Amino acid sequence: MAEHRFIIVDDHPLLRGALGQALRSAFASAEVLEAGSLDQLTERLETAGEIDLILLDLSMPGVHGVSGLLYLRAQHPEVPVVIVSASDDPATIRQCLDCGASGYIPKSQPVERIREAIRRIIGGEIWLPPDVDLTSAPLSESAELVSRLSTLTPQQVRVLMMLGEGLLNKQIAFKLGVSEATIKAHVSAILQKLGVDSRTQAVIAINRIGTSAERPRAN
Repeated sequence: MAEHRFIIVDDHPLLRGALGQALRSAFASAEVLEAGSLDQLTERLETAGEIDLILLDLSMPGVHGVSGLLYLRAQHPEVPVVIVSASDDPATIRQCLDCGASGYIPKSQPVERIREAIRRIIGGEIWLPPDVDLTSAPLSESAELVSRLSTLTPQQVRVLMMLGEGLLNKQIAFKLGVSEATIKAHVSAILQKLGVDSRTQAVIAINRIGTSAERPRAN
């Protein structure tokens, strides 16, 4: 029986493989599951049983910045989520912590530091890169929007992400297995919670979050 069970969520198979190898070398008899999208992750969570940690990339098709993290924290609050991202921007890291991440690991970190970070997170700590000082980081311009996003229900987050993909209400309803009227109700609630007047403005807002979260810090 596996001592620990992890799910790596990244749309790049090579990166999933490298991270999986690091996990297996750090945790004896660990079971490492992989998902290349949020839909695959949802399937894994439905069948995998108890999960010790989800390692989530911020930049994937259908996931805009913190939207995937918000969805996981709302849908599966019992499962800790650590962000593994190409960005090491302090404002992005603060944004993820505000949305419930249990840690933030830049992909540029050495393998041994990644292993140590995951050990600490499994032990209940919040891990951040040692050279990042969040107290000196400027407040994100999108902080208020992130706060508004955190009020969305899991289904509303999914609908918003699909709006960001350019899907119509009818297409979203088909994918989620609900009526088009239900989607219209979700869209109305999303607009009200985000304080915007149209679905176009909602998409612009979620894309702005995604852009800030996925932009690597300049050297």
